[in-house]
Amino acid sequence: MNRRMAVPEQPLLRVRNVSKIYGRSCGECMEGTGPERESNICPKCGSIVAGGPISFDVYPGEILCIVGESGSGKSTLIKSLYFDDTFSSGEVYLQNYEEGKTNLLALSSQKKRRVRNCLMGMVYQNPQLGLRLDFTSGGNNAEKLLTADWHHVGKIRERAQELLARTEIPIERMDDCPKNFSGGMQQRVQISKALANNPSLLLLDEVTTGLDVSVQARVLDLIRQIQRTLGITMIVVCHDFSVIRMLTNRTLVMKNGRVVEAGLTDQILEDPQHEYSQILINSML
Repeated sequence: MNRRMAVPEQPLLRVRNVSKIYGRSCGECMEGTGPERESNICPKCGSIVAGGPISFDVYPGEILCIVGESGSGKSTLIKSLYFDDTFSSGEVYLQNYEEGKTNLLALSSQKKRRVRNCLMGMVYQNPQLGLRLDFTSGGNNAEKLLTADWHHVGKIRERAQELLARTEIPIERMDDCPKNFSGGMQQRVQISKALANNPSLLLLDEVTTGLDVSVQARVLDLIRQIQRTLGITMIVVCHDFSVIRMLTNRTLVMKNGRVVEAGLTDQILEDPQHEYSQILINSML
């Protein structure tokens, strides 16, 4: 992978000043929290600042990593981008939705579902969040296709077979339920489901955590292959620097709900500038 690729002028995704606060918020939450305060809990009202204000761009075909310790806000950020959670404020623009001119956060719930179902895919750390374990593997793919306006049963089944083959699930297991699969196979079924609608943006949240090392390698190889062959733009949440080095072009480092450093992955791994980035990398290498 060429990490120093030419960057197109137009980002696929633009995120501007998004924040997420759990609690009533007193108006002083941002000033009272953050890396400098070593806390994301507001000392005045007790609200939790899970993130903000955060801004970044993601370009077509790029893999962006978000890294940080537990509680840094990285998973909250990616789940809010997928509308599993709701940002407290900010703006998000997707270039292939109304030419990137409409703030997705201002859309109605129905339109947000439309964006989520037709333009995005999500792979969760826990496959139970992304799969119906009592549905067949093919049925899980069919569910995603139906929400993206596929209606022909024959074509849906054909597409499901194609997706499962791409993610190395034997076709003869298509009518088996993921509850009977290993953790690695469940993740591959979840990836196939996330790809069902040909998303322009794929979000991956700690997808290798909890898997055996050999299984992790197969899942990572699959993700790299998908990116090479399909050119899908990805945001990867991770805390494993071997994964980050293998997969990503650029990296955001988060602590206490804030981005403390951003740049090319190789540069951050080899010459981190922020003190927290230095500590984090030294502890993980």
